Amino acid sequence: MSLTDKAIARIRRMIREGELVPGSKLPPEQQLAAELGLSRNLMREAVKSLVVARVLEIRRGDGTYVTSLAPGLLLEGLGGAVELLQGDTVLELTEVRRLFEPVATALAATRITDDDLAEVERHLAAMRDARDDIELLTMHDAAFHRAVIRATGNETLATLLEHISGRTLRARVWRGLADADAAERTIVEHVAILDALVARDPNLAQAAALMHVNTTERWLRDHLAEEGRIPAVTGPRPDPDPT
Repeated sequence: MSLTDKAIARIRRMIREGELVPGSKLPPEQQLAAELGLSRNLMREAVKSLVVARVLEIRRGDGTYVTSLAPGLLLEGLGGAVELLQGDTVLELTEVRRLFEPVATALAATRITDDDLAEVERHLAAMRDARDDIELLTMHDAAFHRAVIRATGNETLATLLEHISGRTLRARVWRGLADADAAERTIVEHVAILDALVARDPNLAQAAALMHVNTTERWLRDHLAEEGRIPAVTGPRPDPDPT
């Protein structure tokens, strides 16, 4: 480990052990460097790295603070890392989605509120309206699943799945453009998921979500074998309602 890495590790340990709690202010740079036996330059580099990692934040004119350390904040970098994955990783990510999303949908069925259901229903209605616009339909498809996973109340799970499934959107647009029946089948599969959520039936919800993700994965496996790669297709337009 470099000296900077050691400094980063020591600050992380102080946070893990409760010496620095979320929202707390770090001692002045010179004091903290002296307490840890580090030079001010090393301390400054360590702080910069932890700011990039969203562990610390610098408030100009006030000092350096520990962030909230919320999962959505700390896992932000995961999305950027997933986007940089090279090669034919879309199938691997689809496999991960198949492993996580059905179980998460089952959990949502046990926790979903009436307001959550209304949000899911709104995105399903938008999917129906967009059945002739694959990019728009895919955007609302993603929003549908985002609303379902958010209904679990598990921020860590929601953040992980958002970054994983987001990388598969281009492949899902490709399927919609290449398969004339994909839009109608997708809507039917989402209706099954919604019905299971309305019934608050976790087993049915898990089965419906598994069938939906598995259909997409099977299609991708077949057609990636033929094409060798995903053709250059336009990804879905930015979500006007990302919440």
